[in-house]
Amino acid sequence: MIPPAFEYTRPATVDEAVGALADAGEEAKVLAGGQSLLPLLRLRLAFPELVVDVGRIPELRGVREDGDALAIGALTTHHDVVHDPLVRRHAGLLAAATATVADPAVRHRGTLGGSLAHADPAGDLPAVALALDAELVVAGRGGRRTIPAREFFVDYLQSALAPDELLVEVRIPKTDGWGFHYEKFHAVAQSWAVVAVAALVRRDDGHIAEARIGLTNMGSTPLRAGAAERALSGADGPQAVARAAEAAAEGTRPSQDLSASPEYRQHLARVLTRRAVLTAAGMG
Repeated sequence: MIPPAFEYTRPATVDEAVGALADAGEEAKVLAGGQSLLPLLRLRLAFPELVVDVGRIPELRGVREDGDALAIGALTTHHDVVHDPLVRRHAGLLAAATATVADPAVRHRGTLGGSLAHADPAGDLPAVALALDAELVVAGRGGRRTIPAREFFVDYLQSALAPDELLVEVRIPKTDGWGFHYEKFHAVAQSWAVVAVAALVRRDDGHIAEARIGLTNMGSTPLRAGAAERALSGADGPQAVARAAEAAAEGTRPSQDLSASPEYRQHLARVLTRRAVLTAAGMG
């Protein structure tokens, strides 16, 4: 299908991009890798008056160390995230989960920032950002501000970004010494997750000292499985992990669609949490 008509601009700097967004207000859309926006345009599910193409802004790409965190430019592609040595060393969960996104063609074009700003609860990376306690740096007419991932995802396809704001950087705390795993269930290869679980586990003296669990496609936003995280504290073996994983679906409100019923998704959340935690903890 042919997309609706729109104006197009390609700013060279973050300030120019923010200015274009501010002038257009809610009638503008940001184009990064295009893997989320272009399908919406072609299906006529989005009708922007202006498309702001930020793909040529160099400061939005790359990975660098910043103390106890990694600072990743919003335009860094999935392919570059997967293969970056800093990400693989200090944020292995992000690299592992990103490697499961769609297919190689999408990973070469799609961007970390675009995936997070799209705020699709069925996307792989929003739940990973929650589990990693990521922070998102956004730029607007009033300057820059930092939004914790737990406050960034507001509702289905809605984020805390204001109309004049641009996501410029994702800050990921280093998780050296943590075990990790991303367990994903999908109907066919390269499709969206029916349910997925991002698990981070820190062990101490043979038991789980701390666990973080991010849930993909279990509500209108990505979620943390708080009850399961608390139940996993002190778990010292597969049976204890299995008992704790039974709490993974507490407080969730998954949707019903052609892929699964809400009850089946809650069942999957419990099963996948058990598998992900056992693997992350080295107990599998």
